[in-house]
Amino acid sequence: QWYQRRVAITAGGARHPDMPKKVTDAFILTCNVSLEYEKSEVNSGFFYKSADEREKLVKAERAFCDDKVQQIIDLKRELVGDSDKGFVVVNQKGVDPNSLDALAREGIVALRRAKRRNMERIVLACGGTAVNCFDELKPEQLGHAGLFYEHVLGDDKYSFIEECDNPQSVTILIKGPNKHTITQIKDAVRDGLRAVKNAIEDQMVVPGAGAFEIAIYQALQEYKNEVRGKQRLGVQAYADAMLIIPKCLAQNGGHDAQECLVKMLQEYKGVDKCVGLDLETGEAMYPAEAGIWDNYCVKKQLLNSATVISSNLLIVDEVMRAGMSSLKG
Repeated sequence: QWYQRRVAITAGGARHPDMPKKVTDAFILTCNVSLEYEKSEVNSGFFYKSADEREKLVKAERAFCDDKVQQIIDLKRELVGDSDKGFVVVNQKGVDPNSLDALAREGIVALRRAKRRNMERIVLACGGTAVNCFDELKPEQLGHAGLFYEHVLGDDKYSFIEECDNPQSVTILIKGPNKHTITQIKDAVRDGLRAVKNAIEDQMVVPGAGAFEIAIYQALQEYKNEVRGKQRLGVQAYADAMLIIPKCLAQNGGHDAQECLVKMLQEYKGVDKCVGLDLETGEAMYPAEAGIWDNYCVKKQLLNSATVISSNLLIVDEVMRAGMSSLKG
């Protein structure tokens, strides 16, 4: 349901009271162009001899911004004309009051000082390209959205862009009674999205609900019969370590860990399927049929990391044992 809304959100709303608060079938212009007078980066000043010269300097300074605003207005008139279509300008830099007045008279919605990450997402959601100059402004550089409107959430004002044609970016809006709840929901959403991303990249999944670990345990038990010497103890220890995850699942579900473990091992021997644990009933179940899966890369990293850490700990023990024996000698 979140993704079906196809929403891009940018903080703030229109910066002029006469601008429309809601437009439909809107063209979206994303730009990074200053529409206000900016001081030069070096120390400079204007020197004039008369009031007429001063007026000329002020008009030339004003014309620098007015020309860029007029280019936006000309494009809007060309595309929209007398129809009910909207036109929205999302600018990463500032827009001065005179420019806002000119845009408002034409029914153009202007958002200023938008964050860079919002600019990038709006382009992905609505299409078009972000422009840095209005000299060669073309209709192909504009995006499109079916609906644009302002909405107040709490004390903050947001602009919603919806009904995009082919969105490649969306916004998930999370609401909660307090910051702690919002943080928990945010973490859960991020974990879910990451799991989907891993499954797409791996192009494979493994059965969940502890079935993967049960299968490894049984495979190691069979492999142990082929090993001679004290290496059998290492294989057995590794197999027993695999059962930690099924035991934790049973304990977290409020069931007896040993009883659940016995049920899963017995069920696994009788069928040629991966067997996991049903946390609701505490009985053995088939996770593949229930649609319970784990990420392949997560299990792979788990086995690799656990083996490396265990080997390093054993090496430390050997070094300490060798040091103690040398001190006794």
